[in-house]
Amino acid sequence: MLNLAGLLKSRIHYAWIVAAVTFLLLLAAVGVRATPSVLIVPLEAAFGWSRGTISLAISINIVLYGLMGPFAAALMQQIGIRRTVMLALALIAAATALSSFMTTSWQLILTWGLAVGLGTGVTALVLGATIVNRWFNKRQGLVMGAITASTATGQLVFLPFLASVVENHGWQPVVWIAAAVSAAMIPIIFFLLPENPGAVGLRPYGAGAESASPAAAPANPITVALSTLGRASKSGSFWLLFASFFVCGASTNGLIGTHLISYCIDNGLPEITGAGLLAGMGIFDLIGTTLSGWLSDRYDSRWLLFWYYGLRGLSLLYLPYSGFSLAGLSFFAVFYGLDWLATVPPTLRLTNEIFGKKDAPIIFGWLFTGHQLGAGLIAFEAGTLRSVLGDYQVPVLISGVLCLAAALFVLKIGRGTKRDDTLVPAMG
Repeated sequence: MLNLAGLLKSRIHYAWIVAAVTFLLLLAAVGVRATPSVLIVPLEAAFGWSRGTISLAISINIVLYGLMGPFAAALMQQIGIRRTVMLALALIAAATALSSFMTTSWQLILTWGLAVGLGTGVTALVLGATIVNRWFNKRQGLVMGAITASTATGQLVFLPFLASVVENHGWQPVVWIAAAVSAAMIPIIFFLLPENPGAVGLRPYGAGAESASPAAAPANPITVALSTLGRASKSGSFWLLFASFFVCGASTNGLIGTHLISYCIDNGLPEITGAGLLAGMGIFDLIGTTLSGWLSDRYDSRWLLFWYYGLRGLSLLYLPYSGFSLAGLSFFAVFYGLDWLATVPPTLRLTNEIFGKKDAPIIFGWLFTGHQLGAGLIAFEAGTLRSVLGDYQVPVLISGVLCLAAALFVLKIGRGTKRDDTLVPAMG
């Protein structure tokens, strides 16, 4: 690995370089994971597959993207972040490249559903939580907000470009681009991402002289992930966090991230316009999620979540009645975009406060599993209802109502205790 830490030590803490590399990695990963949203209509036209069949592959992708989180966090503790992430990137690159030769729907499910879901699940928000907890003692909310915003930036960078490629050159060049992006990240991770601050002779950002990052005891990552879940599941706060993140996924990745482009096409707008709308939302999410991280360092995370879910629910209830005009969609893009993933920093903060910093990355991984279960369920439900009813109105309204319900029960998270050490003892 390049000795950039020594070169930059006098000017900037290397933790900020690690945060930037993580931002770039998650940006690339989410761009690959979101690629099927621009392929739904082209694959439907090229192979005659139903939208429900294509949505099934996307749903598997989304669920595995979340389900891998806690196991990935445990694996990173055992074999290291760099090795885990590089293996995942190699899997993503191979699977997306092979998908250019697919001719049947089971091959779509195998490549974009199973393989890409497993690979991107390692390079997901759980990685961000692990990096933040390992490298930062201060500014955790702000850094997690900025890293989370990479998911919106990934859409901003990739989707309009990929939609243009689809319109002009077909679907196959799109999967080659996804493979190339994944492969290009491997050397960046190898050279620029140390395992921890101690590997480059530093302490975590904002840490005192007594702070140290203890090495994880050798253990089976599957056992570690499942035993941590067993302890956390005894806490009512865990299930409230899990349910709220389920709703978060159902109303973002599963619905808008997967089906908004198709929804726009159904209402007479070209695919590139729908992708541009998602990109515009990405700009506002970059602002909103970063601001949310700053706010979560200063205000009660429960009330932040109350406002985020409530406002998101109202924006979704508005969407079917926007008329899909420029003014109506622009209003939705700004309103919803600011709120897209603003829920992540306060959710991670509550996880740290209730369960302790040691177990927080793995528990956050299980919460992210709930996020992606919600996303996968709604992605499949919305595609199926669209095939049956001919419109996306019903699934959009369902997600809006779920958000309003979540806005109420998040206020009960962690009430009566600051940290539940009796239920989730520190691992050692």
